[in-house]
Amino acid sequence: MRRSRSEVIALILLATVAPAAVGQDVASPNEGGATFLLLPVGARAAALGQAGTADHGTSESVFWNPAGLATLPTPEFGIHYSSTFASNNTALLADLPVKRLGVIGIAAYLVDFGSQEVVPGPGLPTGRISVRNVELLASYATQLTAAFGIGVNYKLIQFRQDCSGDCGTARPIVGTTHAVDFGVQYAFGTEDAFRVGLAVKHAGFKLQLENSDQADPLPTRVQFGVAYRAILARATETAPDVDARLLLDIQDDWGKYDDPDARIGVEFGYGQILRLRSGYAILHSETSGPSIGIGVQVGRVGVDFARIFYDSSSFDEPVYISLRVIL
Repeated sequence: MRRSRSEVIALILLATVAPAAVGQDVASPNEGGATFLLLPVGARAAALGQAGTADHGTSESVFWNPAGLATLPTPEFGIHYSSTFASNNTALLADLPVKRLGVIGIAAYLVDFGSQEVVPGPGLPTGRISVRNVELLASYATQLTAAFGIGVNYKLIQFRQDCSGDCGTARPIVGTTHAVDFGVQYAFGTEDAFRVGLAVKHAGFKLQLENSDQADPLPTRVQFGVAYRAILARATETAPDVDARLLLDIQDDWGKYDDPDARIGVEFGYGQILRLRSGYAILHSETSGPSIGIGVQVGRVGVDFARIFYDSSSFDEPVYISLRVIL
């Protein structure tokens, strides 16, 4: 589809600010360059109302609270895909538990806003513009005690506006910065029924696209979560545990802590074979609303699906699909 130069520039501006709308969070006006970091990643947490701070034992934890990686029992590879009104998002993860050391992992996350032809006037296109955000992560998590775990992510973050051909005034732009996430989790109660988590996410240097005066601070967030697991029916020789989990998160901007967003999730499971999930995100944006999802695991392969519904937004509602392989 052909667009005028002004329409292309408008698309670029939309791509820069759109993640604040689809990311289930409200970013400050000057957090434009890296608001894609607020987008939910992974169908498991997305279905649970995005309450992932106290979740654990899955590679998906790297995007919610890296301390949750500390209880990952076996090596795991994951692919997480989501489709929103503005972008298609893909994350690849690989995590490896190392005996007496902890869990090490790597991940790559791409938010692709697509491409548009540049047609400055009548005639053929002269170029094509592509807008993308990229995040590369290196993770480490470990259990300091049987109940207490910690985790950290190092992240390289990049905004890219690439051009092939003649794009007129919409020149190529690349902005790169660095950040860290840090999290802790503590489990207590009978069979560790209760778990609490605390994480600081996206703490790092400003993202500079033009010059230092126009650099955007990262959307640094502090989040606290609790989770409770109850066994509804004990495992037998022919059937696994039947359990239920309740998760609750609160999140706010770094340095504010006076008006947080809230997220709640509920999960029912038949062992790891079947997991039914639902949740609700109570946010300071039009994208508050419920979510539903399901997880199925057969042998070493697990598939998760989630759908988020908006209470009052006209945006297309996002869909999440995750594939996990136990290595």
